Amino acid sequence: MQTPASSSIESIQVIANLRNEVAKVIVGQEQLIERLLLALMCQSHVLIEGIPGLAKTLTVNTLANALGLKFSRVQFTPDLLPGDLTGTQVYNPNTQQFDNQKGPIFANIVLADEINRSPAKVQSALLEAMQEKQVTIGKEVNALPQPFLVLATQNPVEQEGTYPLPEAQVDRFMFKVKVDYPSFDQELEVMRRMSTPDIKTEPVKPVVTIEQIQQLRTQVAKVYLDPNLEKYIVHLINATRQPQQYQLAINDLIRFGASPRATINLAMAARALAVMHGRDHVLPEDIRQLAPDILRHRIALSYKAEAQGICSENLIEQILAAVSIPQD
Repeated sequence: MQTPASSSIESIQVIANLRNEVAKVIVGQEQLIERLLLALMCQSHVLIEGIPGLAKTLTVNTLANALGLKFSRVQFTPDLLPGDLTGTQVYNPNTQQFDNQKGPIFANIVLADEINRSPAKVQSALLEAMQEKQVTIGKEVNALPQPFLVLATQNPVEQEGTYPLPEAQVDRFMFKVKVDYPSFDQELEVMRRMSTPDIKTEPVKPVVTIEQIQQLRTQVAKVYLDPNLEKYIVHLINATRQPQQYQLAINDLIRFGASPRATINLAMAARALAVMHGRDHVLPEDIRQLAPDILRHRIALSYKAEAQGICSENLIEQILAAVSIPQD
């Protein structure tokens, strides 16, 4: 039987192995990789936003290879149909019956590339899969493989021909991660790797088993979260709904605040981050570090905020500065 100390050491080693394997291909993107791993540990989904060319797709594909999981990529377009994603019924003339032909969503890691280019019917089909971990084809309900993660990308620049995700869909994502340009040294390394045909990177191999992934998930549930930190999380989320209670003059900048799902996700992610760092308890820094990625897509800005060029990150900074940890 493993002791807490030995299990923490093993968790750190598993995460380190994954990071090292992904680094064979990906330069930088540490925060994105960390958030993807946290989502895996929490059985949740990630929305990735960034301009084209920042290796979002390559990062997800590389991580799937390092995890040894089945990977599927779907390019979302305006003419995409729900059946193109979930599957459909195909008539079999030999049996004179309709057989279910499963779609690309039946994978462990599904990359929904440029998700905001798909119409509402496709988004609603994806919603059932994300929330219920199942897909209905005809009259048959099919369970999705485990683990199951939806990692969706969207382009923040182009608005032509896009369908903004509804709040109910966006709220299903644990994180919304913004991917920025690489640093000078990182971009120099990328250029050297990708523009020189003679330089060949090592193939990415699976370095983690399904059992180890499950063990990480089991450890997340055992991490201690102090009651005062539990209250701190609830106060942070409540400050997005009732900012005046925390002496924040931002009420007219918010149409509505974060849902209780944000509270749950922040607590889960903080526990997972503690496991990633080999701890059996959550620190206040874990919560503060994760809050922007969990809240930025759950705070709906008013027209006044948009007119003034205020983004959700500005409000989150004010909330983190104003809300203190309760002391019993």
